[in-house]
Amino acid sequence: MPIDLDLLLQAYANGIFPMSDARDDPDTFWIEPEYRAILPLEGFRLSKSLAKTIRQGRFTVTADTAFAEIIATCAESRDDRRETWINPDIEESFCQLHAQGRAHSVECWLDGRLVGGLYGLAMGRAFFGESMFSRETDASKVALAWLVARLQLGGFALLDCQFMTDHLASLGAIEITQGAYLKLLESALTTTGQPSSGLASSVDGAAGSAGAAWGALDDALSVGAVASFSDGFSSTGVSSPGKLILQLLTQTS
Repeated sequence: MPIDLDLLLQAYANGIFPMSDARDDPDTFWIEPEYRAILPLEGFRLSKSLAKTIRQGRFTVTADTAFAEIIATCAESRDDRRETWINPDIEESFCQLHAQGRAHSVECWLDGRLVGGLYGLAMGRAFFGESMFSRETDASKVALAWLVARLQLGGFALLDCQFMTDHLASLGAIEITQGAYLKLLESALTTTGQPSSGLASSVDGAAGSAGAAWGALDDALSVGAVASFSDGFSSTGVSSPGKLILQLLTQTS
């Protein structure tokens, strides 16, 4: 049975998230780790090789075009990970959140094949990254780079990565205490610029406001330009999506 969506959103708003011990485990547990990994949006580590891959447009990158396939692939076992924490209940719940416009995916395609991507939940100015995968070199890194650029342009303030890994650390992720994380989270869930009365109380407003911010990059790509992205920055006549992404990433890194 999928997780009650209201309960799920309240959990994320209070720094708690669901996991299972295995793909076929029917039980779902609530996790509140002592330390959290976040990726500061201004601190994404863009290597020269990754920048070259993005600039050359090796992968076609989309958003929200294959959410179900992304989460199903993230839930598969791999040579380096025989068990995953995404059981069918978690998968179905996130597919429902996606149908409501609250959960999102970024996909990387190569010659028409889905070769990498990620998914997560957007609430207010926070994005909770859940999982990512790669079937081609740098595919997941490109997906993450596009996510960071999308969040920057959309005015997001927090990219939650849950647990630290070497892969995330190489891209600029840092580890902070749960207490520090909760302070960042409360600020990110504030939608009016005024302090919220509590994390849980801001769920409905935060979830409702995330859609427009998430789509800001799509609007920019549709016209091939970004106007007044941040203080002192504007770009017109961008010749390729990759170059726009690099401009967004290098503006703050």
